[in-house]
Parts: sequence; C-alpha cells; structure tokens
Amino acid sequence: MIYKAVYRYARISPQKVRLIADLVRNKTVDEALSVLRFQPQRAARMLEQVIRSALANAEDKRAADPGRLSVVEVCVDGGPVMKRMRPKSRGMSSIILKRSSHIRVTLG
Repeated sequence: MIYKAVYRYARISPQKVRLIADLVRNKTVDEALSVLRFQPQRAARMLEQVIRSALANAEDKRAADPGRLSVVEVCVDGGPVMKRMRPKSRGMSSIILKRSSHIRVTLG
C-alpha cells in the first residue's frame, strides 16, 4: 500500500529542494528522517515535514508496520512564480523571480 503527502506552494525554489530530495530517495523512513535532521538547509525542514505527514497518513490508515515503510518517490515540481521589479540605473528595472514549489512524497 502506498501513502502520500503533498506540500503545495512552498516558498522555496524547486532546485534547492531537489538537492535534498536526492539524499532521502529510496531510504527507509527512519533513515530519511535522521539524514534530514542533520542537514542545515531550509529545504530539509520542509521535506522532513512532508515525510512526517505521509507517515501520519500511514498510521491513520492503519498501516501494518509504519516503521518498515520506505520513501518510494520524492517529486519536486515548480509552482507559481511571483514576479517583482527592482529599480536599476538609468530608469530601467530588472525582474526578480520568487519561485515556489510543490513537494510530493510517497511512502510504500
């Protein structure tokens, strides 16, 4: 049986989350949480939150042994992008892209 959790509209670039997602893919839940606990990045906190949510979903649906579950899939997709303007010299401006992401975790 598979159990899912999704964190939508996370205010962090998908590129930053993908670097951390590669560390926990295909690991057991306990191993993945311990790896994330010692990572200094902000993305690790977000990914840890989603994995804990998927684990809670598994417990809620009466999984046989939640401790033996593993992280089957971690998918990080781009979300909507907020565009902001920053003034530059000579009356020009440049665009600042504030990216967001959707983080999806599947346990099995």
